Amino acid sequence: MRVMIVGSRGVPAKHGGFETFAEDLSLFLTARNHQVTVYCEAHRTSVPVEDSWNGVHRVLIPTASTPMGTIVFDWAATMRAFSEDGIVLTLGYNTAVFNLMYRLRHLPSVINMDGIEWKREKWSLPQRGWLLFNEWAGARFANHLVADHPAISTHLQRHTSASKISVIPYGAEAVTSAPTEPLATHELSSKGYYLLVARPEPENFVLEIVKTFSSPHVKTPLLVVGNYSDFRNQFQRTVKAAASPNVKFAGAIYDRQIVRALRFHAKAYIHGHRVGGTNPSLVESLAAGNPIIAHDNRFNRWVAGESARYFTGPRDLAEILNSLEENPNQLREMEAASRLRHLQDFTQDKVLSAYEELLLRVAGRIKF
Repeated sequence: MRVMIVGSRGVPAKHGGFETFAEDLSLFLTARNHQVTVYCEAHRTSVPVEDSWNGVHRVLIPTASTPMGTIVFDWAATMRAFSEDGIVLTLGYNTAVFNLMYRLRHLPSVINMDGIEWKREKWSLPQRGWLLFNEWAGARFANHLVADHPAISTHLQRHTSASKISVIPYGAEAVTSAPTEPLATHELSSKGYYLLVARPEPENFVLEIVKTFSSPHVKTPLLVVGNYSDFRNQFQRTVKAAASPNVKFAGAIYDRQIVRALRFHAKAYIHGHRVGGTNPSLVESLAAGNPIIAHDNRFNRWVAGESARYFTGPRDLAEILNSLEENPNQLREMEAASRLRHLQDFTQDKVLSAYEELLLRVAGRIKF
């Protein structure tokens, strides 16, 4: 089988969840003797360049670092894939209307529909309209959809039939040990800090979490992983201004081994995401055996399970932190529950094998 992966910034992963997934899936499929092409953004070349990375065929396409540049990149990647034979896997629906091209050529295509992107507060009204249109277009034009969460599948059924949707979450490798050297950079000790990994967006509850840990009543520090260094961004400035010395900002970290170590040694993982389906960062924390303290919504509850602790606001979060400080034995129980939840549905081999099976099924059903 030949698979063409579009919609991510490319491999190796240097940005976020889709890039990490593209890396993991492409390496998995290549190891199983499938041919994989990943279309990658390139900022230091004026013409497309092709090369090989760990057996994965890469097509590097010149891209401008702007929102319009991303759309142009997606179109260029679509047209390159359009000229090939195989099956196309698109990550995200931001430009899903382009999948009409695959339909016209009878090229089988699958879209991972991600979360409910048009509900994010950062988008303007016209941008939300564009994303909502593309959600509809993706559901109409792709041969099959992947929902990473049962609630996302239910949401997508307003656009298409349930038989056209498969629920496949994200996976992660279990982390059973990790070096402590990354902690020294931030003057932290193992199990002596809480961890937050999140982009600086209002719907991720970042500001409220930072304010809670900046209260004089909270003594255990919070380590925040993410890029909060853009002082032109009003929200990022507000978050940094609200932080006391008890909150440490580690910046964006793309070295997976360092992030795994920070997760493994954390006292617990704080997850404030309110919009979306299965969040890869939450899955990775389950795989590291982190006790989970998450915002209370249907997405997080399905992923983390009933043994996690949930909050709806700063007061709830503060009460949970106080409870865990008074009775730390709760943390051991939550660690065991996280590892069990990971084994149930989020092991990497189970998830990537489900993608392979789906791609083979869709590719075999469509005649070129």
